Amino acid sequence: MNPLMWLILFIILLVIEILTLGLTTIWFAGGALAACVAAFLGTGPGVQVILFLVISVVLLVLTRPIAIKHFNSNREKTNVESMVGRTGVVLEEIDTVRTTGRVEVGGMEWSAKTAESDGMLAKDSIVEVTGIEGVKLVVKKKEEA
Repeated sequence: MNPLMWLILFIILLVIEILTLGLTTIWFAGGALAACVAAFLGTGPGVQVILFLVISVVLLVLTRPIAIKHFNSNREKTNVESMVGRTGVVLEEIDTVRTTGRVEVGGMEWSAKTAESDGMLAKDSIVEVTGIEGVKLVVKKKEEA
Protein backbone atom coordinates (compact mmCIF):
# COMPACT_ATOMS: atom_id res chain seq x y z
CA MET A 1 0.00 0.00 0.00
CA ASN A 2 1.01 3.55 -0.53
CA PRO A 3 2.62 5.23 2.54
CA LEU A 4 0.38 8.23 1.89
CA MET A 5 -2.74 6.12 2.60
CA TRP A 6 -1.34 5.07 5.98
CA LEU A 7 -0.41 8.69 6.70
CA ILE A 8 -3.95 9.84 5.89
CA LEU A 9 -5.39 7.09 8.11
CA PHE A 10 -2.99 8.16 10.88
CA ILE A 11 -4.15 11.80 10.62
CA ILE A 12 -7.85 10.82 10.54
CA LEU A 13 -7.44 8.66 13.65
CA LEU A 14 -5.58 11.45 15.45
CA VAL A 15 -8.31 13.96 14.61
CA ILE A 16 -10.99 11.57 15.89
CA GLU A 17 -9.00 11.10 19.12
CA ILE A 18 -8.60 14.85 19.58
CA LEU A 19 -12.32 15.39 19.07
CA THR A 20 -13.47 12.57 21.37
CA LEU A 21 -10.67 12.26 23.94
CA GLY A 22 -11.88 8.71 24.53
CA LEU A 23 -8.51 6.96 24.36
CA THR A 24 -9.78 4.62 21.67
CA THR A 25 -8.40 5.61 18.28
CA ILE A 26 -4.98 6.71 19.46
CA TRP A 27 -3.78 3.10 19.62
CA PHE A 28 -4.82 2.49 16.01
CA ALA A 29 -3.12 5.73 15.00
CA GLY A 30 0.09 4.21 16.39
CA GLY A 31 -0.51 1.11 14.27
CA ALA A 32 -1.11 3.26 11.19
CA LEU A 33 2.12 5.13 11.83
CA ALA A 34 4.06 1.87 12.12
CA ALA A 35 2.49 0.63 8.87
CA CYS A 36 3.36 3.95 7.21
CA VAL A 37 7.02 3.55 8.21
CA ALA A 38 6.95 -0.04 6.93
CA ALA A 39 5.50 1.18 3.62
CA PHE A 40 8.28 3.79 3.31
CA LEU A 41 10.78 0.96 3.85
CA GLY A 42 9.24 -0.94 0.94
CA THR A 43 7.47 -3.85 2.68
CA GLY A 44 4.49 -5.47 1.02
CA PRO A 45 0.84 -4.65 1.77
CA GLY A 46 0.33 -7.88 3.75
CA VAL A 47 3.19 -7.05 6.11
CA GLN A 48 1.86 -3.51 6.49
CA VAL A 49 -1.65 -4.66 7.41
CA ILE A 50 -0.34 -7.30 9.84
CA LEU A 51 1.99 -4.70 11.41
CA PHE A 52 -0.92 -2.26 11.72
CA LEU A 53 -3.11 -4.84 13.44
CA VAL A 54 -0.40 -6.21 15.75
CA ILE A 55 0.91 -2.79 16.85
CA SER A 56 -2.64 -1.48 17.38
CA VAL A 57 -3.71 -4.44 19.51
CA VAL A 58 -0.47 -4.47 21.53
CA LEU A 59 -0.77 -0.73 22.25
CA LEU A 60 -4.43 -1.12 23.15
CA VAL A 61 -3.93 -4.08 25.48
CA LEU A 62 -0.71 -3.00 27.17
CA THR A 63 -0.97 0.77 27.48
CA ARG A 64 -4.69 1.64 27.64
CA PRO A 65 -5.20 0.49 31.26
CA ILE A 66 -2.15 2.51 32.35
CA ALA A 67 -3.26 5.59 30.43
CA ILE A 68 -6.81 5.43 31.78
CA LYS A 69 -5.52 5.08 35.33
CA HIS A 70 -3.36 8.19 34.98
CA PHE A 71 -5.90 10.29 33.07
CA ASN A 72 -8.72 9.53 35.53
CA SER A 73 -6.66 9.78 38.72
CA ASN A 74 -7.48 13.45 39.31
CA ARG A 75 -11.13 13.16 38.32
CA GLU A 76 -13.43 14.35 41.06
CA LYS A 77 -16.87 12.86 41.49
CA THR A 78 -19.57 15.43 40.99
CA ASN A 79 -23.18 15.84 41.99
CA VAL A 80 -24.94 12.53 42.57
CA GLU A 81 -21.77 10.42 42.04
CA SER A 82 -20.32 11.95 45.19
CA MET A 83 -23.21 10.66 47.31
CA VAL A 84 -22.16 6.98 47.23
CA GLY A 85 -20.38 6.07 50.45
CA ARG A 86 -21.67 9.06 52.41
CA THR A 87 -23.56 8.79 55.68
CA GLY A 88 -26.99 10.20 56.38
CA VAL A 89 -29.94 10.05 58.74
CA VAL A 90 -33.47 8.78 58.01
CA LEU A 91 -35.96 11.65 58.23
CA GLU A 92 -39.04 9.62 57.26
CA GLU A 93 -39.30 5.84 57.71
CA ILE A 94 -38.07 4.06 54.60
CA ASP A 95 -40.48 1.44 53.28
CA THR A 96 -39.30 0.19 49.92
CA VAL A 97 -42.56 -1.71 49.28
CA ARG A 98 -44.67 1.43 49.74
CA THR A 99 -41.96 3.56 48.06
CA THR A 100 -41.77 5.99 50.96
CA GLY A 101 -38.81 7.32 52.82
CA ARG A 102 -36.53 10.33 53.03
CA VAL A 103 -32.97 10.79 54.22
CA GLU A 104 -30.73 13.74 54.85
CA VAL A 105 -27.21 13.48 53.47
CA GLY A 106 -24.81 16.40 53.56
CA GLY A 107 -27.53 18.84 54.55
CA MET A 108 -29.74 17.87 51.61
CA GLU A 109 -32.97 15.89 51.72
CA TRP A 110 -33.39 12.94 49.33
CA SER A 111 -35.97 10.27 48.55
CA ALA A 112 -34.56 6.92 49.58
CA LYS A 113 -35.08 3.19 49.39
CA THR A 114 -33.23 0.07 50.42
CA ALA A 115 -31.57 -2.43 48.09
CA GLU A 116 -33.89 -5.16 49.38
CA SER A 117 -37.29 -5.17 47.68
CA ASP A 118 -39.04 -5.44 51.06
CA GLY A 119 -36.59 -3.33 53.09
CA MET A 120 -37.52 -0.98 55.88
CA LEU A 121 -35.49 1.43 58.00
CA ALA A 122 -36.79 3.35 61.01
CA LYS A 123 -36.76 7.13 61.39
CA ASP A 124 -33.50 8.50 62.87
CA SER A 125 -31.49 5.43 61.69
CA ILE A 126 -27.98 6.18 60.51
CA VAL A 127 -27.55 4.98 56.93
CA GLU A 128 -24.86 4.71 54.28
CA VAL A 129 -25.56 5.48 50.62
CA THR A 130 -24.73 2.43 48.46
CA GLY A 131 -26.07 3.64 45.11
CA ILE A 132 -28.49 5.75 43.16
CA GLU A 133 -31.53 4.54 41.21
CA GLY A 134 -33.22 7.29 39.26
CA VAL A 135 -33.79 10.12 41.72
CA LYS A 136 -33.64 7.94 44.84
CA LEU A 137 -30.67 7.13 47.00
CA VAL A 138 -30.22 3.44 47.78
CA VAL A 139 -29.22 3.14 51.43
CA LYS A 140 -28.39 0.52 54.02
CA LYS A 141 -28.17 0.70 57.79
CA LYS A 142 -24.71 1.87 58.75
CA GLU A 143 -22.70 -0.80 60.53
CA GLU A 144 -21.29 0.18 63.91
CA ALA A 145 -17.51 0.55 63.80
